[in-house]
Amino acid sequence: MDAIYSDIVHPPSLLERLERMRSFLTVVLIAGTLSGCAGRQPLQSSSRLTVVENSSSLPAPNRNDLTAGDRPSLIGPLDTIQVDVFNVPDLSRDMQVDASGRISMPLAGTIEASGRTAEELARSIEAALRGRYVRNPEVTVNIRNSVSQVVTIDGQVVEPGLYPVTNQMTLLRAIASAKGMSEYAREDDVVVLRTVAGRKMAGLYNVSAIRRGQYDDPSIYANDVIVVGDSPQRRLFRDFVSLSPLIAGPLIAILQ
Repeated sequence: MDAIYSDIVHPPSLLERLERMRSFLTVVLIAGTLSGCAGRQPLQSSSRLTVVENSSSLPAPNRNDLTAGDRPSLIGPLDTIQVDVFNVPDLSRDMQVDASGRISMPLAGTIEASGRTAEELARSIEAALRGRYVRNPEVTVNIRNSVSQVVTIDGQVVEPGLYPVTNQMTLLRAIASAKGMSEYAREDDVVVLRTVAGRKMAGLYNVSAIRRGQYDDPSIYANDVIVVGDSPQRRLFRDFVSLSPLIAGPLIAILQ
């Protein structure tokens, strides 16, 4: 009460107010640092993670470890595909799937391509050619460029945008494709939005926990949306730093 009365009778100067602000900010930042240090734990082995201790290197992976699990790559609108018809070079060509998901070929006519694998489309083209006087057609289809099999990465990453999905795409790899998290990212607030059987679902992930092997790095699929959350604490620290030239004395903090 005496301090409040004194401030009313003798208002503090600008220098005194800045000094009080510096003291308050220092206490807040030290408290945040101590709480962050208390939550940090060493790596420990679990049912999902084996920590190799006192070793210069990890064991080498075997062949199965280097092979990604099979995922069907589906053709979508505006994808570019290569169609080869054995012994019929006039029918072999590169073509782009139209916006409605169809392709048009001489003798074969218009064929639905969207939602099919390259193998399924090849069989459909063979069936269409077989009915148009091409004897025993043999067709191969390769996806040259896919713009439909992409994941959307948004929020606090360095380069938000659309990125192609491969068989080995995981959450950490997707974030790395977007050049990593930004300065204000919140690692325990990463949301993956996905539609499964027409139902929209959302999963909340902690990237720090994944990096520490506490649970598996989740797979990412085409049409997923990844949103990296914003950390108000980091933005608050930026505001503190922007005030530091006005504060009479050093302002030192360690962010966890």
